[in-house]
Amino acid sequence: MPAADPGLVSRRAEFLGALGRLVPGEGVIGTPEELAAYECDGLTAYRQPPLAVVLPSDTAQVAAVLAYCHSQGLKVVPRGSGTSLSGGALPLSDAIVLGLGKLNRVLEIDYANRCVIAQPGVTNLAITQAVAERGFYYAPDPSSQMACSIGGNVAENSGGVHCLKYGMTTNNVLGVEMVLIDGSIIRFGGRAYDAPGYDLLGIVTGSEGLLGVVTEVTVRILPRPEHQQALLIGFPSIEAAGSCVAAIIGRGLIPAGMEMMDRLAIQAAEAFVHAGYPLDVEALLIVEFDGPRAEIEEHVQIVQSLAAGCGAGHLRISGSERERLQFWAGRKAAFPAVGRVSPDYYCMDGTIPRHCLPQVLRRINEMSQAYGLAVANVFHAGDGNLHPLILYDASQGDQLEKAERFGADILTLCVEVGGVLTGEHGVGVEKRDLMEVQFQPTDLEQQQRLKCAFDADGLLNPGKVFPHLCRCAELGRMHVHAGALRFPDLPRF
Repeated sequence: MPAADPGLVSRRAEFLGALGRLVPGEGVIGTPEELAAYECDGLTAYRQPPLAVVLPSDTAQVAAVLAYCHSQGLKVVPRGSGTSLSGGALPLSDAIVLGLGKLNRVLEIDYANRCVIAQPGVTNLAITQAVAERGFYYAPDPSSQMACSIGGNVAENSGGVHCLKYGMTTNNVLGVEMVLIDGSIIRFGGRAYDAPGYDLLGIVTGSEGLLGVVTEVTVRILPRPEHQQALLIGFPSIEAAGSCVAAIIGRGLIPAGMEMMDRLAIQAAEAFVHAGYPLDVEALLIVEFDGPRAEIEEHVQIVQSLAAGCGAGHLRISGSERERLQFWAGRKAAFPAVGRVSPDYYCMDGTIPRHCLPQVLRRINEMSQAYGLAVANVFHAGDGNLHPLILYDASQGDQLEKAERFGADILTLCVEVGGVLTGEHGVGVEKRDLMEVQFQPTDLEQQQRLKCAFDADGLLNPGKVFPHLCRCAELGRMHVHAGALRFPDLPRF
């Protein structure tokens, strides 16, 4: 991360006093004991206490805090629920963390326009719960949906098990209210599906807190489908399961969700939640359809035939809503389940073309043997979004460094086969130094020009996403070059 500015650190007492006047009561956290809760996000390998934490209660306080920080040249790291797995909310020692957890109200439910307006601290699942009694729901459903916030979902363009059919966060957000670093409050989009002019809403979604702080989100809600049914399919090999995924999509079917787990993930999930998974298979595929019953019955028959042709040795069809939810219970709990069988694990996030699944999974297995580290594969098979979980023990020698190199090799492989570095977790600090694997210097320069248009002084979430730092004043006549400032190593836990 960028080195701390000793001048800013020396003015800490001054900043705490000023911020306390802007956000009175318990709005500012400054003691070492309290700051420890904010020293990392879901990427726990890296930790660093911030200068202070500010907890505004409304948009006006967010604007006041940002305007003050802008006037003082003080860096700001926005933070939602802290579930980011890419270090997107990792603090800086000379920056404040702007926590948005108090902005946690559903402001309006508009059934006529099928949308919900919520503050950024509202959890993903809470939006569905708010409209459930009227038969509606919010489609994107990350595994962390009980905890992750909708503001964080917008920052990272989060996905989930049902995004194959219904899209990512960007496909379900209609509008945002956002505060710029100078305290200006702006709005992009609204309650309609399309807005005139440049797609600034699309720019903000997935911008990882580098452009502004989202203080209000308008999302579309959908009516619950008439019927849902899931298939639990076991295969003798990862390659066979991958071939089945390609066959289903190639047949023209679009399941609501299609998830895959390998043997290690299956065994961990079954021991954790007792979902009824078969333990004698190498790979497990969960395929779900929703819609009219007649259509689902036809699609289920087609998948049965395709699975048999790919060598499936186990196939079960949910016969009730309880059984369908049981199928998903293990997949939703896969990450904590793996945490029970290893002291530490490193959760990766890359995306590949679906037809490359067998090839990539075979290479990951070869890498696992070469590095001497086990890996549990859990991923959104339908859209090619991989989540390999690399198992290691941070207390044992250089295992963390080996896990990082292993992860970098996986992400490099994803790009080599025509994929991308991230599907939903974002770049943050985790993939920052791999951005040049996917992008040319000119590409990164143009991305930074956009950043400069919103934040010319580079105060918002600095040190994230870009492997080199370019000064905004020079971007008009410079290219990313070897002499650009390189960020030093990250602080580790």
